[in-house]
Amino acid sequence: MIGRLSGILLEKNPPQLLVDCNGVGYEVGVPMSTFYNLPALGEKVVLLTHLAIREDAHVLFGFGTSEERNVFKQLIKISGIGARMALSILSGMSVHDLVHAITLQESGRLTKVPGIGKKTAERLLLELKGKLGADIGAAGGQAMSDVTADILNALAALGYSDKEAVLALKQIPGDTTVSEGIKLALKALSKL
Repeated sequence: MIGRLSGILLEKNPPQLLVDCNGVGYEVGVPMSTFYNLPALGEKVVLLTHLAIREDAHVLFGFGTSEERNVFKQLIKISGIGARMALSILSGMSVHDLVHAITLQESGRLTKVPGIGKKTAERLLLELKGKLGADIGAAGGQAMSDVTADILNALAALGYSDKEAVLALKQIPGDTTVSEGIKLALKALSKL
């Protein structure tokens, strides 16, 4: 398994790269988030990689951060999400934005990514709920507690938008229970 490449960047053809590692040129597919942070041609580049072995090809994917690679691995475990679709998702939104969308169960954010329809977005939300926040907690800056997520889901079920729910959550103390939090959120929303 190839886990990391370190070499000279020879070609950039989005989303493909050619990296020379001591005379061997590796073709690597990368998400646009990694592509935008690459050095100039002829300079040294280090990529964390994932090797996908299929019946008809061995395909190498590269990432600038371990968070991107971890999310990629979680995405390709989902039925119907292949490596190309996972790259498309990581190209369309940052890891932080994806974790935020999964945590808040915002399918609308996911459907903005080319190739992701409503059903696929809902499947992603279902399959990744609780997985990305724990694995990528540092990437998003703050991890959302189960109580907060339950309050957000309850407000969404009552018909409030994500924006309204997040505004209401800001006015709730951090140590409240789910039922008390919902009551306080509804009280805050009635004043908006």
